[in-house]
Amino acid sequence: MRFKNVLYPLPVVAILLATWWLAVDLSHSLIFPTPLAVLRGTLELARDGTLWLHIGASLLRVATGFMLAVVAGVPMGLWMGRVDTVYRTLNPIFQMLRPISPIAWIPVTILWFGVGNMSPVFLIFIAAVFPLIVQTSAGVHTIEKRYLRAAENFGVSRSVLLRQVIVPAVLPEIIVGMRIGLGVAWLVVVAAEMIAPVSGLGYLIIDSRNSGSRYDLVIGVMIIIGLIGLLLDGLMRRLEGMKTVRWRYGR
Repeated sequence: MRFKNVLYPLPVVAILLATWWLAVDLSHSLIFPTPLAVLRGTLELARDGTLWLHIGASLLRVATGFMLAVVAGVPMGLWMGRVDTVYRTLNPIFQMLRPISPIAWIPVTILWFGVGNMSPVFLIFIAAVFPLIVQTSAGVHTIEKRYLRAAENFGVSRSVLLRQVIVPAVLPEIIVGMRIGLGVAWLVVVAAEMIAPVSGLGYLIIDSRNSGSRYDLVIGVMIIIGLIGLLLDGLMRRLEGMKTVRWRYGR
């Protein structure tokens, strides 16, 4: 099955590469690179270590902002899901803030945190925390009442109910919220790095364009961003297959 998952997209990738190469060749473009030129430029960055430094900087920012979002968003979602008054009070506020693009926060973020690492970390936090809150609270509301009634019949305390019933039951929704939040966070960090910091993949794209119009590096970094995003999504999907996550559905 894993082999098929890799094999099926290969013809489409080959067709896209051939179309790309043919389009550049027929147009006689002096600026837009061929796939081979992109590969050479990317290998050049990889050999001198520049590529790995920028990848590490972006991943570190994403990991920091995303973990802060998990630490804040999951407890908030559980609280909103369990206490109806809190849900009625905070849900409209979060639903109002959630559709605001994280990119729109960039001017305010620079005003608050300057142009250092805190700006992209805050933008990642904003991007990831709202999906986590909304998905977690929705997951608590969908827990079947029989689980809660069974726990009450056994006289379990609130802490035990939270640890052994509510959290395991809502884990699938938490993972979904984490998957959505991480995808948006990876998108946001690249955009934020184009404006604020002096490292990361977003900065590398702008720097490559400005320093001699190295569009081979621009396209190469774009492809790397997509591949890393695919890898991160695959890691999150692995969490969905854990037994502690799937028990609620009786599989």
